[in-house]
Amino acid sequence: MPNFRRLLLGRRLASEESHEARISNPVALAVFSSDALSSVAYATGEIMAALAPYMALAAFGPAVIGLSWPVAVGIVALLFILTVSYRQTIFAYPSGGGAYIVAKENLGELPAQVAGASLLIDYVLTVAVSVSAGVTAITSAFPSMDAHRIVLGIAVIIFVGLMNLRGVKESGVFFAIPTYGFVVAMFGIIGLGFWRYFSGSMLAGGHHEIVAPPMPGWLGIWVVMKAYSAGCTALTGVEAISNGVSAFREPTSKNAAGVMVVMVVMLGSMFLGVTWLANHVGVTYTGGAESLLSMLARKILGDGPGLAHAAYLGVQAFTMLILMLAANTAFAGFPRLAAMMARDGFLPRQFASQGDRLVFSNGIFILCLLSAALVWLFNAKEHHLLPLYALGVFLGFTISQTGMVRHWLKLRGQRWGIKATINGIGALTTLVIMLVVAVTKFTHGAWVVVLVLPIMVFGFYNIHRHYIRVKSILAGSRADFISPRKNRVVVLVSGIHSGVVQSLNYAKVIADHGEVEALTVDFPDENGRDSAALERLRSDWPRYCEGIPLRSIRSPYRKIVEPIVEELDRMRRVEPEYTITVILPEFVTGHWWANILHNQTAWRIKGTLLMKPKTVVISIPYHLEPIVE
Repeated sequence: MPNFRRLLLGRRLASEESHEARISNPVALAVFSSDALSSVAYATGEIMAALAPYMALAAFGPAVIGLSWPVAVGIVALLFILTVSYRQTIFAYPSGGGAYIVAKENLGELPAQVAGASLLIDYVLTVAVSVSAGVTAITSAFPSMDAHRIVLGIAVIIFVGLMNLRGVKESGVFFAIPTYGFVVAMFGIIGLGFWRYFSGSMLAGGHHEIVAPPMPGWLGIWVVMKAYSAGCTALTGVEAISNGVSAFREPTSKNAAGVMVVMVVMLGSMFLGVTWLANHVGVTYTGGAESLLSMLARKILGDGPGLAHAAYLGVQAFTMLILMLAANTAFAGFPRLAAMMARDGFLPRQFASQGDRLVFSNGIFILCLLSAALVWLFNAKEHHLLPLYALGVFLGFTISQTGMVRHWLKLRGQRWGIKATINGIGALTTLVIMLVVAVTKFTHGAWVVVLVLPIMVFGFYNIHRHYIRVKSILAGSRADFISPRKNRVVVLVSGIHSGVVQSLNYAKVIADHGEVEALTVDFPDENGRDSAALERLRSDWPRYCEGIPLRSIRSPYRKIVEPIVEELDRMRRVEPEYTITVILPEFVTGHWWANILHNQTAWRIKGTLLMKPKTVVISIPYHLEPIVE
C-alpha cells in the first residue's frame, strides 16, 4: 500500500522543501490562467444564447444577435479595469491577496467571511462548469458520447484531483501542454478566419450586415443587461493570479503581475476574435447540443474529410483538454483559501493540514466531492450551471476592490490617491455588474447562491464560536489539576486469552490501592440462569485473575455496550470523586482487511465512552501474528 501511494503521488516532501513547489512563469500561466482562457470556449455562446429568445420579436428580429459584438467590447473594457485593479493588489499583497485576505485586513471579519464563502462557491462551480464544458466539446465532435456525460465528467474530476495531490509544480507542468495548445489553436482559427473572410474565400453570415436595432425602451435595456451578465462568465478566473502570488518564484509580485498582463491580453484577443468572427460568418448559438466554438471551427476549417476534419478534431481536442483542465485553477485556489480560513478558525482545522506533497489534501478531496455532485445533479450541462456562476465571482470582485480602497486610505503613501481611485472604479463597476447579474439571472439559478451564501457564513461563525468555546474551556480546565483525583480501574473481559492477562497485569500497575476490578457482560439463558460461557469464565478466573475480582452484568436483551455504559454511569454517580479508567483488551490481526471482521464492539465502546466525563479508555493490543516492519 505505501509503495502504491508513492507511485500515485510521488515521494514525500519535507517542510523545508517548500521552495521546490514554486513555479516558473510559463508554468504559472498554465496553472492560474487556464480557467480564464478556457472561458473563450463558451462566453460568446452564452451571450448569443441570452439574445436568441428575442429573435422572434418584431422589435428586434435576427439582428438582435448583432448586439453580441458591442456587449463583448464592453466586457473586455471591464476586463481592462479589473486587470489594472488586481495588479495593484498583487504588489500590495505579495504573499497572496485574494478577496478573503484583503477583506479581513481592511473591512473586517464579516466581509471577509462573505468573500470567503463566495470564493469557495466560485471554485466549486469553476470545476463543475469547466469539466461540463469539456464534456460538451467531446460530444460536439462525437454526439454518440452524449449518453456518458456524467461518467466522463466525474472521471476527469478524479484525474485532476489526483494530479493536484502530487503538487502544484507537477500538475502545472502536465497542464501546460493543453493550455498552450489551446492558445495556439485559437489564434490559428482566428487568424485563418480573418484571412478567409477578408480574402472572400468564405461567405459572410446572414446577419453581419444588419445593423443592431434601436433600443425599444426598457426591453432593449433588459436584453443588453441579460446578454452582458451572461458574457461576464469570460471574466471568471481573472483574480486567480492575485490569490496565488506566493506560488510564484522570486520576485513573486513582479512575476505574477507580468503573467497577469500576458493572460489578459491573450484572453481579450481571443474573446473579441471569436465574437467578431461568429457575427461575421453567420454562426449563431441558441443553447443547443453543439457549442458555438465547434460550429465556428467547422465554418472556418470546412467540414469535409481529410486535413480539414483532422484540424477540426485537433481544435476540439485542445478545447476539451483546456476546459477540463481549467478546473486546475480551482484546485490551486480552493485548498489554499480553505486552509487560510481554517487557520482563522472559521473552517475545520483539518483543512490547514498539508499532505505528503505539501498540498492541502483535505481541501482537494472536498472540492472533488462537491464538484462531482454538481456534475451529477446538472447532468454535466454547463449551460445549466453558468447562471449560478457569475454572482459569486462579482461579489468577490466587489469586496476585494472595496478592501483595496480602504487599504490605500489607511496606508496613504506615494500616489495613494490615484491607486484608491483605480480600485474605487473597479469596486463601483463590479458592484453594478453584480446587481445586474443578480437581477437578470435570479430566476435562472442565481437564487441558489443568494440562499447558500448566508447559510455558509452562518456556518463559518458557528465553527468559529465552537473553537473559541473549546479554547476557553481548555484554558479553564487547568484548575482541575489543583486537587488530585482518585483512580478506579475497570478491565472489560469476555473470555481468557493472553491479551486479557496482559490487561489485568497492567491494571494492577496503574490502580490506586488495588482499586481494580474486571467486568463482563452475560446473556442469561431462556430460564434466566447464568450462561455456560460465564460459568466457564468463573471456573478459569482464579488461575489467571492476578487477584482481581470479577463481576458480571446481566443483559437479558443481549446488548453489550449499553449495560457497560449504564454500569459505569452508576459508578460515577456513587463515587463522583473517582476517575474511571477502562482497560479494553483487543487483538490485532496480521492484515488490515481482517480487522474489519473483528473488534466492532470495542470500537463502539470506545466511541461511546469518549463522550463520558471523568472516563479514560486504554486499549491493550494483542497481536495474533508477528508484525512485519
